[in-house]
Amino acid sequence: YYFLAHSIIIRTDQPVKQLLARPDIVGRMLKWSLELAEFDINFESRKALKAQVLADFVAEMTTSTTSEKNKWTIFVDGSSNSQGSGAGIILENGDEVLIEVSLGLSFPTTNNQAEYEAFLAGLRLAEDMGAEEITIFTDSQLVASQVSGEYQTKEERLLEYLNLIRAKLAKFKETEVKHVPREHNARADVLSKLASTRRKKAGNQSLIQETLTEPSIEKTAEVMHICAVDEQSWMSPVYNFLKSNTLPIDAKEAAKIRKRACSYVLLDDKLYRRGFSIPLLKCVEEARVGFILQEIHEGINGQHIGGRSLARKALRAGYYWPTMQIDARDHVLKCDKCQRHGDMHLAPANELKTMISPWPFAWWGMDILGPFPTAARQVKYLIVAVDYFTKWIEAEPLAKISASNILRFFKRDVLARFGIPQVVVTDNGTQFTNKKFQEFLAAIGTTQHFTSVEHPQTNGQAEAANRVLLRGLRQRMGASKENWTEELHNVLWSYRTTPHSTTGETPFRLTYGTEAVIPVEIGEPSSRIEYPLEENINDELLREELDLVEELRTGASLREATLKQKIAARHDKRVIKREFEVGGLVLRRNQKDAREGKLAANWEGPYRSTQLAMGCSMLRGTISNEGIFLDSSLGASQTLGQFPKLLGNGAYDPRHQEATVIIRRALA
Repeated sequence: YYFLAHSIIIRTDQPVKQLLARPDIVGRMLKWSLELAEFDINFESRKALKAQVLADFVAEMTTSTTSEKNKWTIFVDGSSNSQGSGAGIILENGDEVLIEVSLGLSFPTTNNQAEYEAFLAGLRLAEDMGAEEITIFTDSQLVASQVSGEYQTKEERLLEYLNLIRAKLAKFKETEVKHVPREHNARADVLSKLASTRRKKAGNQSLIQETLTEPSIEKTAEVMHICAVDEQSWMSPVYNFLKSNTLPIDAKEAAKIRKRACSYVLLDDKLYRRGFSIPLLKCVEEARVGFILQEIHEGINGQHIGGRSLARKALRAGYYWPTMQIDARDHVLKCDKCQRHGDMHLAPANELKTMISPWPFAWWGMDILGPFPTAARQVKYLIVAVDYFTKWIEAEPLAKISASNILRFFKRDVLARFGIPQVVVTDNGTQFTNKKFQEFLAAIGTTQHFTSVEHPQTNGQAEAANRVLLRGLRQRMGASKENWTEELHNVLWSYRTTPHSTTGETPFRLTYGTEAVIPVEIGEPSSRIEYPLEENINDELLREELDLVEELRTGASLREATLKQKIAARHDKRVIKREFEVGGLVLRRNQKDAREGKLAANWEGPYRSTQLAMGCSMLRGTISNEGIFLDSSLGASQTLGQFPKLLGNGAYDPRHQEATVIIRRALA
């Protein structure tokens, strides 16, 4: 289809055009004529090719200037089985020089590692022979593709082999790696298995058998024997005094060194300290402290012990330096695994911030309680609203916790009975974040505050009301749990007529200015029941109570504030400040995987703190770049996009923060 859009010119000295144009052609020529008829083909006579003849002559007859001795062909193969591992290498050039190597591997390897070892052995052999241009054949598709860059190398150990091979290939002028089928690499395969086959006939050939004792990627350890102490080391003054009786010019420093030297001794040009638990403790330079602490803390026999135990264990092992305990503590604090598996914080991180309503029915807290056993009218939930000042509770059973039911309850039981509130505190449930409910609150001038995610203590008043109602219903219900709606009003009445511990007054009196008559006063008449009732005097006394109710409420507010101050003071004594800094690394409480069980880490991260706000921190993942924010309550996280929204609608009002920070700083 490509040639249909183009004209085709054919230059030839053959009568192709005449053959295709003959009207009497039959058979195969007819089929070709029909197939080519759809193309725009023009035939031209071929001109003389004198220049082409000269070019072909020069190309064919010019001898190569490159020496064939520096061009080598390498066949490699590796094998690994239960009996051992080996590599076979065949190296040959154009002068019929053939070198065969059977290389045994005395260390455990996989098949892929054996193939890489054979590849590296072939490169080393070619380098020793002075090869400049090499072509390597291997029957391992993986090795050939990874070296050429077609496959990605993910395994760390194979990646080390690959980096070493690329460094070796860079030493040659020209290299080519090809994959061949196993049957075309039979001799190298046989050499890798140390079997005998018929050798290839050549002018000069040899078979070499060797053994490789360690992997090619193994880094040789460099050991430096130090017979003297660094001049900047803490041991230098004492060492120099004991070695050559050298002292500082300052008399005070000289006297100090003489006194310190009594606790040290020089043996075999090494400084030791006389100890109490161990006769001699080897003095360690600062450069070796990290190795000793790391080996004891997280080495083969290490179990990530604490800083104090780490210092004592190093001391019992026979080592000493002046800052053992400080260095051990800092090493443990910087250990990544110790941080990830560290204990949860129980001490609070911030001072307790209490909330006090400025006047009755100004602040309301709302929450959903349930589900309960399905009762009459299919109700199984309870919507609860509590006033922060008087502690008055309103509750209604619901069959469905929809936004319309919440709005209807708020209009009928809160707005119509107690007026327009200043603030409504709710959680982040969809029924409270509904657009219709929020628009209604904005229309009447009521501010809506949201509690911190997964931190119900922020709306503690509503949670306390839920706890009271639930306990009352449990204690009043018998075997039939479906009748809980019939007992709800009894529990509410009992709560409203019971003095509250914070105000010292009943919610009923703070609301209506007088105490309610409870049923027991009817069964056993009290003094106010026995007193003759005169309606005029009673109405006058009730009006007087209403005039004095402001004083009553002021006293209750002062008592509540005093009690909350005492609670806050007791709480603040246990506070351990944990503050973040912009750009600092932090860990977050880990949501444990059930598959890990008891071995799951307590913390995960690290995250980098990018923005701070009241009681929360916006974080950015350092590895996955995942954006989240964490509050100062229970480490609750949300998506990064919700952070400005929740700040805007009051989700993190400072008056709502009263819990423990469980995010810890990552010191590493």
